[in-house]
Amino acid sequence: MEEDLMIGIDVDGDGIEKMEENNAVAAAAAADDDDDDIGHQVDDLFTKVEKLEQRVNEIEQFYLTSSKMQSGTSQKSSFVKDKEKLKHIPGYKKHQQEAARREAIAAKRMQDIMRQFGSILRQITQHKWAWPFMQPVDVEGLGLRDYYEVIDRPMDFSTIKNQMEAKDGTEYKHVRDICSDVRLVFQNAMKYNDDKSDVHAMAKTLLEKFEEKWLQFLPRVTEEEKRREEEEAEAQLSIQRSQEAAHAKMARDLSNELYETDMQLEKLRETVVQKCRKMSTEDKRNIGIALTRLCPEDLSKALDIVARHNPSFQSTAAEIDLDIDAQSELTLWRLKYFVKDALHGQVKNDATFEVGNKADSPVNPIETIVSKRKMQICNALAKTAKKRNQKR
Repeated sequence: MEEDLMIGIDVDGDGIEKMEENNAVAAAAAADDDDDDIGHQVDDLFTKVEKLEQRVNEIEQFYLTSSKMQSGTSQKSSFVKDKEKLKHIPGYKKHQQEAARREAIAAKRMQDIMRQFGSILRQITQHKWAWPFMQPVDVEGLGLRDYYEVIDRPMDFSTIKNQMEAKDGTEYKHVRDICSDVRLVFQNAMKYNDDKSDVHAMAKTLLEKFEEKWLQFLPRVTEEEKRREEEEAEAQLSIQRSQEAAHAKMARDLSNELYETDMQLEKLRETVVQKCRKMSTEDKRNIGIALTRLCPEDLSKALDIVARHNPSFQSTAAEIDLDIDAQSELTLWRLKYFVKDALHGQVKNDATFEVGNKADSPVNPIETIVSKRKMQICNALAKTAKKRNQKR
């Protein structure tokens, strides 16, 4: 009977051991799964942060470009350069349609001006001295072997007329282009022919008459050009406003996403801290000592970490009462890694500084301020330790 009982106990003991072993394996597997899950979350956050950073850079670049445009940078060059980005702006298709319609109307107005200019051209071509300039120069017939060496771009009134009447895309787009070619007709004649020749004198006389008539006609041209510039400026302003509205919305959405990402990161930190061991007394003491060795900038950052999880803590107060034992595990672990990285970088900087620093250098007043600030931290840590000992 006793033997049966002992056998039963042994069997139960083996079962318990197996159960404990299985539980340990299951716990280890669960821990591995948790670690993998945290790893995936970190990877996802890295990917998300990279995308957010790209969008932040895009928005910053837009406002930087806008600022340069307002300070006098060429608007047209910026507009052309950002044409691809404009396609993503809401209402851009409508802007394109309006631009095409505006361009068509402006082209029609310019056609009317060029038709009006045609009356000046007729007056010049009907002059009794215009006949040498009506057709292209017969270089071979007149034996002008050096003509193309002297004249880079031959021009005559029949060529001008044909280009004015063309419908194949080679026609004149602006009345100033016609004006330039009319001048070229006479300038070529004056350049190739001697000053005392009849052709030179005829060309000079007709050019003077043309310039006189062009001067009377010019106000119509400048009025149209001014109108066109105003329309273009208004159109670009409209596009810029659309861009600003779109980027303002992007900035708002991005701000919300950054906040959500920050919350995810904070939650992930808490999860990681929960899996970490509890901070020992020795760890806390080391953190306190490390705080006194930080430079002013890093010290302020460390105090901000404390204030982030302790709203009542005044990180910028004249006197600081910092109780390390009262801080949460999350704060302590963040402080631990922060001071570790900060001091590591500080050692490198100090080593570089000491290479060129003289032994008899005068006392730096900034260093004196830093020492006072460190002393405040030391006093605060000592003060809280003393209070804790008195309570015990």
